[in-house]
Amino acid sequence: MVIARALLDRIVAHARRDFPNECCGMIATDDGRAVAVHEAQNVAASPFRFEVDGVELHQRLTEIEDAGHELGGIYHSHTRSQPYPSQTDLNFAAGWPGVEWLIVGLAADEEPEIRSFRIDDGRITDVDVQVGGDG
Repeated sequence: MVIARALLDRIVAHARRDFPNECCGMIATDDGRAVAVHEAQNVAASPFRFEVDGVELHQRLTEIEDAGHELGGIYHSHTRSQPYPSQTDLNFAAGWPGVEWLIVGLAADEEPEIRSFRIDDGRITDVDVQVGGDG
């Protein structure tokens, strides 16, 4: 997926705002390009995992579909570890094949580290974060 700097900045701002807990949300795409970010509330309110309320998840997915887009990515933050899928992420990803997983790492005192992955059948594949275009 290609994502505009403005959309990526919104995701990072969300991660910083929810720190020390993980943030979470969805990325709507059109032909492999991110077109919108849909923030969600982490009802787990935890620095170790995220959870989206089923009603809110349905609302966000409906918003994406009604706008004529598709769910291209799910994002969240890691506040105490590197931005690499955890076992919890792998378990959750099993229900979302073909979706990109963007993780914002806030564990270091430096700039956030942003990485993206495909997770299919428990296999993790790095995906380049391609920043460009309008957002």
